[in-house]
Amino acid sequence: MPSLALPSSRSELSRLFLVSTASLLLAWWAARQIDLHWAARLFQWEGSVWALKRSVWMETVLHLGGRRLSQAAWAGLLVATLWRWRSPDTTWTRPAARLLLAVFASIACVAALKSLTHMDCPWDLAGLGGQRPYVGLFEARPASMGPAACFPAAHAAGGYAWVALYFFFLHVAPRWRRAGLGVGLLAGIVFGLAQQLRGAHFLSHDVASLAVCWTVACTIEWLHQRGAWTTTETQA
Repeated sequence: MPSLALPSSRSELSRLFLVSTASLLLAWWAARQIDLHWAARLFQWEGSVWALKRSVWMETVLHLGGRRLSQAAWAGLLVATLWRWRSPDTTWTRPAARLLLAVFASIACVAALKSLTHMDCPWDLAGLGGQRPYVGLFEARPASMGPAACFPAAHAAGGYAWVALYFFFLHVAPRWRRAGLGVGLLAGIVFGLAQQLRGAHFLSHDVASLAVCWTVACTIEWLHQRGAWTTTETQA
């Protein structure tokens, strides 16, 4: 996997974009080779029923609570950024504004893709507690099956969207950039695994969410750097 070095040049930022490509390929491979086997193992482990679907920890704490925590963190950062926006010290406000945009745009992109891909959740499928036949990613979906909206995973995106903390700390406190990235990765993994244990998502759904969130974060950083280079070149 490409090294997450400081993207002080276009070539270094381009290498960070390769992580998105690698994640997309991993999601594609998981959808074709791993999803059904892994979900079936979880289903059997829980007693051939999604026993954790209504679990207090999985549904209330990690699903509902995790979503509210992500929303509260975004709202709190928004208030703090607006409060400090007119301050002479803008060392963190503009990076915070880009972080807010990255998190919002990541979740919005995942929501839009969910409405286009029409992929079922595991608990809807025959052999995994449901009635519908499995239709693979990008395969033709019979109209009689009705709509579906489970790919990518929105809840995992609520955690993975915070991988944009990498670029926030890059500009505010560079030594913390990998810790910021770790926060986003850990939140996405925990949220995603909780949903897999509930039967709500396949592994590939979560990996695809990571790919979308990292791509959005890199794109916003690229746009920021491109604007800075344009200003520098114009002044020269």
